[in-house]
Amino acid sequence: MNDDLTATTRSFSPTRRQALGLGLSLVGAAALNLLPGFDLLAEADAAIPEAAQKIADHFSSVKTMTGEFVQFGPKGEQTGGKFFLERPGKIRFNYDGAARFQVVSDGQSVVILNKKMNTSDLYPLSKTPLKLLLDERIDLSGNKVQSVKQEEDLTTIQLADKSVFGNSKITMMFDPKSYELRQWTITDAQGKDTTVMIFNTKEGVNFAADTFKIDYTANRELNTKQR
Repeated sequence: MNDDLTATTRSFSPTRRQALGLGLSLVGAAALNLLPGFDLLAEADAAIPEAAQKIADHFSSVKTMTGEFVQFGPKGEQTGGKFFLERPGKIRFNYDGAARFQVVSDGQSVVILNKKMNTSDLYPLSKTPLKLLLDERIDLSGNKVQSVKQEEDLTTIQLADKSVFGNSKITMMFDPKSYELRQWTITDAQGKDTTVMIFNTKEGVNFAADTFKIDYTANRELNTKQR
């Protein structure tokens, strides 16, 4: 990631609507248009390429990870910050900027916090495509795999579960040599994309016990007052 891009994202403070856009895309042109040439799997039981399965197995073995991220919204808006991931089900994004946005999943729910505006929006993790990224095991069986594309410098795997997430889907991109995750794109039901690129990552890290904690009482009280 070049220094100019990093500096740009760190100086950008997301609005609540932009951060909420990430949350809604978890529960933008469609990914298939942005990534032409997808090898669509015609049948649910179509054979998964061995290389793709190895990548999925490797990423499933990564139990903890931290690093920096750049997020691109449906209209090209950019935000950035630091992220923390712990499998299964836990992730936290600390956005740069005065608003002090946070997106936190504790394995059960996803909360979007704007500490400056004192807002808290809560969603069930099980109803978001992000769950497919954070599962104990990246499952390429059955009909979850929408497409796999193998290139010399990138392997792209797209997952969806229409019965749970409707038309939403997640597209993950990996380095075919190191098997490392480079970025993911969540496409919402309206076909709008939110892309997260990660860099300066470190695996096998330990986190404080409250890193992924959601204060449900505070969330309930805050939203009760605002009604």
